[in-house]
Amino acid sequence: MIDIISCITLEHDLRLVLLAGLICFAGAFTHNLLIRRAFSAEGPARWAWVGIGAIALGATVWCTHFVAMLAYQVRVPVVIDPVITMLSLILPVFGFFTSISICMLRRGHFARILGGMLIGLCVVGLHYGGMVAYRIDGITQWDPYYIALSIVFACGFTIAANYTFSKGVVAGVSVPTIVLFALGVVSLHFTGMTALDVTPLSLSATPMDRSTFIGLSIATALAGFLVITTGVICFFLDFESQKKGYKSLLRMAMTDTLTQLPNRNAFNEDLQKKFEQAKKANSRLAVIGIDLNRFKEVNDTYGHEAGDRVLVAVAEAITTDQEPDEMICRMGGDEFAASKVFDDDEDLEAFLHRLERALALRIPHEDTFLSVGGSLGYAVYPEDGETSDTLRSNADLAMYRSKLHPLNQTIRFQASMDEEVRQRREISTALSQAIADDTLELHYQLQASTQTGKISGMEALLRWNMPGRGPISPAVFIPIAEQSGLIIKLGEWVLRRACRDAASWPNDRKVAVNVSPLQLTQIDLPAIIHQTLLDSGLSPHRLEIELTETAILEDRDRSLHVLRQIKSLGVKVALDDFGTGYSSLEILRSFPFDKIKLDRFFMSEIESSRESKALVRSVLSIGQSLSIPILAEGVENETQLSILRSEGCDEVQGFLLGRPLPMGSFSHEDNLQEHFVDKPAPTDLLLAEKKTRRSA
Repeated sequence: MIDIISCITLEHDLRLVLLAGLICFAGAFTHNLLIRRAFSAEGPARWAWVGIGAIALGATVWCTHFVAMLAYQVRVPVVIDPVITMLSLILPVFGFFTSISICMLRRGHFARILGGMLIGLCVVGLHYGGMVAYRIDGITQWDPYYIALSIVFACGFTIAANYTFSKGVVAGVSVPTIVLFALGVVSLHFTGMTALDVTPLSLSATPMDRSTFIGLSIATALAGFLVITTGVICFFLDFESQKKGYKSLLRMAMTDTLTQLPNRNAFNEDLQKKFEQAKKANSRLAVIGIDLNRFKEVNDTYGHEAGDRVLVAVAEAITTDQEPDEMICRMGGDEFAASKVFDDDEDLEAFLHRLERALALRIPHEDTFLSVGGSLGYAVYPEDGETSDTLRSNADLAMYRSKLHPLNQTIRFQASMDEEVRQRREISTALSQAIADDTLELHYQLQASTQTGKISGMEALLRWNMPGRGPISPAVFIPIAEQSGLIIKLGEWVLRRACRDAASWPNDRKVAVNVSPLQLTQIDLPAIIHQTLLDSGLSPHRLEIELTETAILEDRDRSLHVLRQIKSLGVKVALDDFGTGYSSLEILRSFPFDKIKLDRFFMSEIESSRESKALVRSVLSIGQSLSIPILAEGVENETQLSILRSEGCDEVQGFLLGRPLPMGSFSHEDNLQEHFVDKPAPTDLLLAEKKTRRSA
């Protein structure tokens, strides 16, 4: 060790030693960035990044060696062979590429050791190959002990660097990896130089022109830094491109495609931030629910195009003169929402009056004017709720009360509105009795292949006639069942009945059953499904469980564990309402779903909105890439079906195929040929019409 330190301090120009060390650390940093990018890339792009990383690594080691070699003060005439010097740069790059590829393909202990050792041996080869090009006018002797020690240092440090690659990450790089790799290169060089002993054959009054060697060292360093900088630039250009793409996707995920207003996800996220700010600053926060009164009439009378025009016009009107502390979004359908942080009641009143005036606008359409009006309900923190969820719920309750009283356009939440709670309790009690008396019903809706028209399955949908009140919408009693704890019993009832019904069908159709988030928290849910299949005699492959990503996110780890157990039974698992959340891609990465169900929301705008069609195309592309079939819900007309067929959607479900019907109302035919005969897509119809006009 003393010999090595003496070699560094007494036989080297320390300025150039420091320059070589700087090159080594900078190159190790760049190599770390490039290989991390390679691990995240796929296909040919991955190997392109491996190649760039290998070039950067080769240039780093070569420049470090060359500058450190020039720093060696041998004090005799020296000649550097250019051909061997260039070969010592080029050949190790191929070795680095092979070494890195081994680490990429196999990430086990053996691959890490082998890859790290090969990198170390490439560094050794580069060093001693470069020393062959270093022609000294003297007798050279090599100490085998230090040569062996240099090889051990190089391979030991590079293997250790390979092992720490996935650990100690700071700001996207692994600091221990960089340090260990640089130590491997530096320790090899100076231990190898310690092994060299030179006996001069001739002396010169000026044995070495130091200014020339320093200039050559600086030129070499600059060349190395250019290669290293090019690698860094490639990485950050790619990083910025990915970042922009992510921001674009995030903006699309948080924006309503029709009105360009923020959507429900964006509103909820902003509301939580505003709520936290209001708590800290002791400010007040208002949440306003907005619902258009006569929007359904406009849609039914003038069509969806007119309805879309109304929504866009309303969105423009209510955001006019919007202030920084205000948030206005479209929640979906004809529902909007707003929030505002305020200190003075007059500020809130001015905002509400502005919304009222905007909702009173008259929108020109053909030879008439459309006017829908709106109902507003609001709740204020801290008087009307201590949490953001409570505020939002109370604002919705006030809005629905406003719809019941058309003369009062804007209503603030009041505690007396809790009458609704009493009604919910009444529904909960009656629902519990209906489960016990077996008076619920299942209706079934067809699912079919877009290409052949063959019926692929049927979704079980729960229906209930409440004594004294008539049919109750699932949108009403399902949330009540979840809140009251009845959803577990209700879910088991649906599962048993659906399996029993499907087992009696004379064909091999699948039956799809929805599972709620609360059901998914049951550890014994797989056992319940297994026992139900045994009792009914239904084959596991004919049962398909449908669940939303919200159900999984309630307790991600437990949910995925339960789903894996269900899938191991042979039961299919489908992701329902895909595209309505913002974690869908992560959910798809975490679990191998058998089917993705595209939410009906996309169908409502696929004919008129280029953005909606682009989003549908993106989802279908994801499904094809992951080999997961896509089923589109809410298909209501031939145009929507034609678009989906042309885009490569696998299955459809909706009113076009038929409304949900009770058992016994379906024929046993397996095809719906009236909808699935070969028909041209909408663009083909337009071209055909133009050709007809030309011929006429």
